[in-house]
Amino acid sequence: MPALDTDYLIIGAGATGLSFADTLLAESDAHITIVDKHAQPGGHWNDAYPFVALHQPSAFYGVNSLELGTRRKDTVGHNTGLYELASGSEVTGYFHKVMHQSLLPSGRVRYLPMSNYSGMQAGTASVQSILSGQETQVTVRKKIVDATYFTPNVPTTTAPKFQVAEGVRIVTPTQLTQMWQSQERPHNFCILGAGKTAMDAAIWLLNCGAAPESIQWVMPRDSWLVNRLTTQPGEEFFEHSIGGVAKQMQALAEATSVDDLFDRLEASGQMLRIDRAHRPSMFHYATISEGEVELLRQIKQVIRKGRVQAIDRDTLQLADSKETMPPNTLYINCTASAVEPRATEMIFQPTRIVPQLVRAPLISFSAAVCAYVEAHYEHDVVKNRLCTVVPFPRNIAGWITSTMANMANQVRWGQDKTLRQWMTNSRLDGFSKMTASIEEDDHEKIAILGELRTHGMAAMENVKKLMATSASV
Repeated sequence: MPALDTDYLIIGAGATGLSFADTLLAESDAHITIVDKHAQPGGHWNDAYPFVALHQPSAFYGVNSLELGTRRKDTVGHNTGLYELASGSEVTGYFHKVMHQSLLPSGRVRYLPMSNYSGMQAGTASVQSILSGQETQVTVRKKIVDATYFTPNVPTTTAPKFQVAEGVRIVTPTQLTQMWQSQERPHNFCILGAGKTAMDAAIWLLNCGAAPESIQWVMPRDSWLVNRLTTQPGEEFFEHSIGGVAKQMQALAEATSVDDLFDRLEASGQMLRIDRAHRPSMFHYATISEGEVELLRQIKQVIRKGRVQAIDRDTLQLADSKETMPPNTLYINCTASAVEPRATEMIFQPTRIVPQLVRAPLISFSAAVCAYVEAHYEHDVVKNRLCTVVPFPRNIAGWITSTMANMANQVRWGQDKTLRQWMTNSRLDGFSKMTASIEEDDHEKIAILGELRTHGMAAMENVKKLMATSASV
């Protein structure tokens, strides 16, 4: 049985694991071993549908040491005028480059693909090859890094949670792109699911020529969506990005209820919704452009009668009713959840590190911060204070909790000169650099920062009232 040794054993070669490894490599002399079940780096991106893309700018994704993309702005499509969004193939190619041109050439990183981590006892981890079954014992001198906490479910690898009768045509988004192989053209499309995957599938169908009237959409819950305009990294978007945060704080300070808060966020351009006639009850940080929302509004046949329970040949059984469906309907299963509820853990534990969000929703940045703190601070109590977990929202009120947790972490980081300086130089944290580079005579930007501070203080005072109102509903 082969035996290896390492300082840190990272489980998972997706965005979290690679971002953590990249920063740890730069900030320490540690040896790192990365274990992953896939054949190549990239985690769930290897299983994603062909038309998948980032929904926030490429500038905020990947690892700290290597830019993703070229910071160009799109000139065509629904993202026109905004910074580029890497496609799925671009992301997997990028992570391959990170592994083979940066991490492995360092001589301090070992990569074990097509392998499963099966546990650790007395400081020794067991890793098994998926292909040969061979067990390898890895002595871990410091800690295991569980980078699988945010591993999402994707349609390709997730079976439906509902019954499907024989003869029903149901596909994943990946199989949808292979319809050219089908002998029979569907007369009707029915998208199942309300999340970002379903939105992507709907946009793909419309862009590829499907008539809006041929599409039905089972949407158990409507969602509030982040306006992509507010997430742009360039200084020319200062008013929308930093100014947008100031508007969010103003909405938090002045709102009388959670619904009133989101009405204010929508009115100020921070949040979008597909159908203005229906009040969303979900918020998962899905980010979208105003052009994409306008396209999605072309789909008028939206079924809001609960989750799918079963699909028969001509009937869709939902939680609240049955729906008769047109003949020759093709169902597109987008129900796999990318954000399954998970119990929050302390990030730094005696023998484990579990990277989680320390700034929602930026997974790559959060992992890099955790790695920097691990490399530069001695005690887990101090590390956990600097890396307080930001809970992922489970409902619209959760946006308040996440936003205030983001603010609290930002205050802690601002009080630590070394960490603050690292963040200013981090490519994954464009907003810190944006605020740090303001010239003394740039009165407009300075005024926006003043508004952010003023509204932020008032928001903190009003949050307890809002949360109490939410809890009583």
